[in-house]
Amino acid sequence: MKEKVVLAYSGGLDTSIIVPWLKENYDYEVIAVCADVGQGDDMEEVKQKAIASGADKVYVEDLKEEFVTEYLYNAIKSGAKYEGKYMLGTSFARPSIAKRLVEIAHKEGAKAICHGCTGKGNDQVRFEVGIACFDPAIKIIAPWRIWDIKSREDAIDYAEKKGIKIPVTKEKIYSRDKNLWHLSHEGGDLEDPKNEHKKDLYQMTVHPEDAPDKPEYVEITFEKGIPVKLNGKELSPVELVEECNAIAGRNGVGVVDIIENRLVGMKSRGVYETPGGTLLYEAHDVLESLTIDKQTQHFKQIVALKYGELVYDGLWFTELREALDAFIDVTQKNVTGTVKMKLYKGSMMVASIDAAKPLYDEEISSFGASELYDHKDSEGFINLFSLPYKIKAMINNK
Repeated sequence: MKEKVVLAYSGGLDTSIIVPWLKENYDYEVIAVCADVGQGDDMEEVKQKAIASGADKVYVEDLKEEFVTEYLYNAIKSGAKYEGKYMLGTSFARPSIAKRLVEIAHKEGAKAICHGCTGKGNDQVRFEVGIACFDPAIKIIAPWRIWDIKSREDAIDYAEKKGIKIPVTKEKIYSRDKNLWHLSHEGGDLEDPKNEHKKDLYQMTVHPEDAPDKPEYVEITFEKGIPVKLNGKELSPVELVEECNAIAGRNGVGVVDIIENRLVGMKSRGVYETPGGTLLYEAHDVLESLTIDKQTQHFKQIVALKYGELVYDGLWFTELREALDAFIDVTQKNVTGTVKMKLYKGSMMVASIDAAKPLYDEEISSFGASELYDHKDSEGFINLFSLPYKIKAMINNK
């Protein structure tokens, strides 16, 4: 009986050619795993393509709800962004897929797991660290690190030679990763930072210049930091993210064009569309500003930076991430309420905040007098607060 290899299969350029390549170079039974994290593909079509390419068996795994509730909720509550801009769409999806790959490998008794990540990318680290957290002994096959194919152009030539249908051409050669949270674009003319990215790149959003001339309002209700209603209507976790994508997308919200520092050492350019995520992050941040005390809020901003780095670096299944989640969950106990946002041609503004337990008190915060705040008290406070600087000035002036 042949040994088995589990292949993370998307039906994109890389994984499409890996199936026949595995058959040529290894005596394995190839088991393709198609993880549906909301990329919008016809999964039956993807399955048939894997079989036509030579896969012996195919699993189609619907991970969308798990992706939202186990990963994206953490994203929203933490406010994590890598280097302050990238909303980690690919990074949050990879641990979910890695975990399922190991589960199926164990179920099938497979000796190896194969992925199509490039040798220059972050995803190879995310997959392999995630896999190692569950099965450190399983063999990893990473074709991009060992085969003779040196470029995406070479990969296209190989696919054409094998008669495999692929979703890219040498003219439209962008490397894309799409899921429920985002769509990334890399490669091609984007590799030269002097090139402005093109409008026709967009798939989840419209360009702000082409967005409607009339603003759109949207209300998002949170319970303990988790979005539960949209415009007063309860939706399933997946439906809520999808609807936020649609609303923000049609208003040109959620595109960033950034140069980031890859984990493996070089800088890279990516154009990321994250319409719904951008809307949810902003609304959540606005609600936090009304419901979290100053010291906790400021420290949470530091945690968000570290959280983003952990996720980007593929360290999801670690005690540090779990510990940070424990802290974050405590901060979310009063992040309950409804935020109304105004969307217009790529911009967002807060229109109103209605929190269940706000720390803002109009009587105290207004410029008028109040029982808890006497204007005269500020003089003593300022004297004490400025004392170290007065002492320094006195010494300097001697």
